[in-house]
Amino acid sequence: MDNMMESKEIREQGWLERYLLGELSEEEVRAVEDALRKDPQLKMDMDQLEADLEKMAFENAIDPPSHVKSQLMDQVSKVNVTTIPLNENRNNRAYLAIAASLALLFGISSFWLFSKVNSMEEDLQLVQEENAQLQDNVLELQSDLAETTQWYEAVNDPGAIKLILAGNTNSPNALAISYVNHDKKSVVLDAKGLPRLAEDKDYQMWADVDGVMIDMGVIPKDTEMIAMTYIERMESLNITIEPAGGNDHPTVENLISNVYLN
Repeated sequence: MDNMMESKEIREQGWLERYLLGELSEEEVRAVEDALRKDPQLKMDMDQLEADLEKMAFENAIDPPSHVKSQLMDQVSKVNVTTIPLNENRNNRAYLAIAASLALLFGISSFWLFSKVNSMEEDLQLVQEENAQLQDNVLELQSDLAETTQWYEAVNDPGAIKLILAGNTNSPNALAISYVNHDKKSVVLDAKGLPRLAEDKDYQMWADVDGVMIDMGVIPKDTEMIAMTYIERMESLNITIEPAGGNDHPTVENLISNVYLN
C-alpha cells in the first residue's frame, strides 16, 4: 500500500482519533507514527485534531467560582499519589494531556455542583425551619386572640358587674378591677394595676360571706387578666398580701384593698 493510500485509510478508519486517545495497539501506533513522518498533510491533520479535542474539552467545561478550584486543590494536595513512569512518546503525552484536562475540569465542575446542591439543601432546610417557626407564631397569635376575645366578652357581658378595688394605706398605688357575673357564676380580675411583689409574697383574693373570709385564689405574678373562684352569696371582695403560694386564712393586717358588692 502506498503512502497516500495508507494516509487515506488512517483518516477514514479514525486512527488519528484512536491514536490521540491511546486506543491503538503498539503495531498500529508505529504504523500511524511512520505515516505521520512520511505525510506532512497527515501530520497537520493530526495536530489540528489534537487542538480541536483540547478546545472542545475547555469549551464544554463549567466555569465554577475561583474558590471552588482552591478547595479542590487543597483536597487533592492531601492525597498520597504514586506515580508510574510512562514511555515518553507522542501517543502517551497527547492522551495524558487531553485526559488530564477533561478529568480536572470534570472534577472541578462536579465539586462545584456538589457544593451548590449542599448549599441549596441547607437553604431549603432553613426555609422549612422558618416556615415551622412562622406556623408556631401563627398558632400562638391565634391562641392569644382567642384568649383576648374571651376576656373581652367576659368584661363586656351585660350581666357583669364592674367593681373597682382601690388601694388603702398599706398599698396606696394598688388598683384592681373585678367583673362579677352572678348569672354565669364567674369572677374576672384585671390585676395589672397591682404593684409588683417580692418573690416570697403573693396577692390573694377573698370573698366575705356572712363574716367569713373564703379563698378565691392566689393572683399569679405577671398576669393581667385572671379568672378567680366564684363564691355564692359573697358580700365583698378583698385582696391581701400573703406568703408565696397563698395562705389558708387571710392576714388581715396585710389587707390592701376591698369593695362591697351592694
